[in-house]
Amino acid sequence: MLFFDLDGTLIDSNSVWKEVDRTFLERRGLPYTKEYYQGVAHTIFPLAAKFTKEFCHLPESCEEIMAEWMDLSKDAYAHVTVKPGVRAYLKQCKAEGRRMAVVTSSIPVHCNTALEHLDLAKYFERITFAQSLGLEKKGPEIWLRAAADAGVEPETCTMFDDSIAACRGARLARMRTVGVYDSFFAADEREMRSFCDVYIKSFEELLYLPVQKERRT
Repeated sequence: MLFFDLDGTLIDSNSVWKEVDRTFLERRGLPYTKEYYQGVAHTIFPLAAKFTKEFCHLPESCEEIMAEWMDLSKDAYAHVTVKPGVRAYLKQCKAEGRRMAVVTSSIPVHCNTALEHLDLAKYFERITFAQSLGLEKKGPEIWLRAAADAGVEPETCTMFDDSIAACRGARLARMRTVGVYDSFFAADEREMRSFCDVYIKSFEELLYLPVQKERRT
């Protein structure tokens, strides 16, 4: 079973949230710092809001913060682009009969919008939403849940993610990890290369050359 992250792995969308964060903080005269983005990146919406409220000492409720984020992001996911090689790799895996699913911290409505907009939904048999489960991808629980829901053993699964924290969580669940480069987390490249079973700069690296395909058939 192959499990794919969405933001920064399948689609080029991390910049959406960087811009949302910058605008949100600028409205309050606050800087966008490394400490802030590390606190909100790749976590579920409610926990990101809780962190923001406490870190920035805001009077707004977590619900009000999330509502503002939703307003700022609006229909951005209807315009995101797929990352290089993703479509061809998913098509290749489907042709081989590989089972595929999405495990994401993305907001469900945004995830569904992006997958439909990019015509990628047809490749996945299920989506596990971290937000709906109240789980973060940095722990093993969500990965164990995703495997159990798919009826497979975690040891037989491979996950693809641009976050080192998520890769650590999947490794704790005994999954094979493939680190995926994204410019938003470029500073983590060396650590991901040393930690993950495989590290790729692009899904194009996983596509078979014509001669390789002939040999496999």
